Amino acid sequence: LLSKTKIMLKGTSSIFIVGAKRTPFGSFGGSLKNLSATQLGTHATKAALESSGVKPEVVDSVFFGNVIQSSPDAAYLARHVGLQSGVPIASPALTVNRLCGSGFETVIQGAKEIQLGLANIVVCGGTENMSSAPLTLDGNAARWGVNLGSGLQLTDSLWSGLTDSNTNTPMGMTAENLAEQYEISREQCDEYAVRSQTLWGEAKEAGHFDLEMAPVEVEIKRKTEIIDTDEHPRPGTKVEKIGSLRPVFKKDGVVTAANASGICDGAGSIILASEAAVLEHNLTPLARLVSHHTAGCEPTCMGIGPVPAIRKACELAGISVHDADRVEINEAFAAQYLACEKELGLDRSKTNINGGAISLGHPLGASGSRIVAHLANEYMRTEGTQYYIGAACIGGGQGTAVVLERA
Repeated sequence: LLSKTKIMLKGTSSIFIVGAKRTPFGSFGGSLKNLSATQLGTHATKAALESSGVKPEVVDSVFFGNVIQSSPDAAYLARHVGLQSGVPIASPALTVNRLCGSGFETVIQGAKEIQLGLANIVVCGGTENMSSAPLTLDGNAARWGVNLGSGLQLTDSLWSGLTDSNTNTPMGMTAENLAEQYEISREQCDEYAVRSQTLWGEAKEAGHFDLEMAPVEVEIKRKTEIIDTDEHPRPGTKVEKIGSLRPVFKKDGVVTAANASGICDGAGSIILASEAAVLEHNLTPLARLVSHHTAGCEPTCMGIGPVPAIRKACELAGISVHDADRVEINEAFAAQYLACEKELGLDRSKTNINGGAISLGHPLGASGSRIVAHLANEYMRTEGTQYYIGAACIGGGQGTAVVLERA
């Protein structure tokens, strides 16, 4: 196994995930709306450090993903998460934005630092508060005076973030393009959406999210409440009910609010450690990082990005996608997932088996961290499995993937 790992890691010792936690994902305008992305990221990181047994003072570096940058301190986000989590002042931090792949990207960057001998323990996470995405005003339109009668025009930064201005294509239209290309019907999309909701409900009831969850304490109507459950899922969803919804992006299209990922708030944090650090600090690995890959694809069909990313990550790991015991592809849209499933020939019985972003929600910078945290903790809950794959499509035309194996 180590020899296969070295195909990707170029002869270096193994890189392990030793801690992996996430907050519950709050619904749009829900219980977490008043917690900044920085606060959410700090909460997840403190929980991940505590669960791993890693003392904050031994962390060498911090990478944190954030997309919409809704927090007032967004420019300092990764640094603030690190310092507020107790990481030493001398340990550097970097905020990362690879859109929906940001959470994965922080793991990739952390692994590279360990490979290069620049770090032994790295905090890698992602966070997003989409509820607080600001309405923006161009400084040039306001700072130098406003002509009589011209007024001021606000721009919704959330909508801007969900639209590729280079191709003038909303993300939902990229899913419509894939639906047309891969002959995916509205009925198939709705059926898959119901599957996501149903599987989340079954997994929640069975306690499959307990190991990864970092409950959040919030003040609601002057009362302290503990939020320990994702707020977006609707496990009782029926195909008959959502079939009446109108398509959002295209007449007679397939994408509706019910078969697309939810706009949510949340964060996740992953603690990576070198083999030397595991031995020195007596840490218990959850999983080993085998390989990773990020690929480009046609921007107007960005949802197919996981396909080349997964194929190359598997090649680097010396396995086939069919060798994987679990596959998690972020459900940006049902049509997008179904296109990837068809292209890769995925076995649905071992893919997104506890629900995905259609049910859980998709706080952009945090989703990759959620998937890695979920897969890493699944090793602790299950037996007999070896390889897990996590992947996501990325707006603008990219895809990213990681391959994990049982430690």
